[in-house]
Amino acid sequence: MKYNSIGEVSAQFNIPESALRYYEKQGLLPLIERDDAGRRLFSERQVALLQAVVCFKNTHMPIKSIKQYMEMIVEGDATLKRRLAMMKEHKQRILDEIATLTEYLPAIDEKIERYIKQIGEERP
Repeated sequence: MKYNSIGEVSAQFNIPESALRYYEKQGLLPLIERDDAGRRLFSERQVALLQAVVCFKNTHMPIKSIKQYMEMIVEGDATLKRRLAMMKEHKQRILDEIATLTEYLPAIDEKIERYIKQIGEERP
């Protein structure tokens, strides 16, 4: 099995090594293996889990929820229905956020247009 070092994974995801250590400490990256010198080794599975963590963080899932999800992953297939429910709920929160942002976008556009006109009027 091929393993990646923390430096390689840090570069791949453009995430500081300190953040990866924090994620592990918080339980977001369970079952990280280590070499004889104690250095973290990221398997393909760990890299895939990190990709999920990044996705969840970027879509505003709370750390506590990400940790819960990872705990369910470790528990195994008995948690599949709970994981599915969690993903459906998270998707709905994302869709709600998109709808809210879309609703307010015209107001932002209106302000931009107003400022463009004001700046244009002030030019000599």
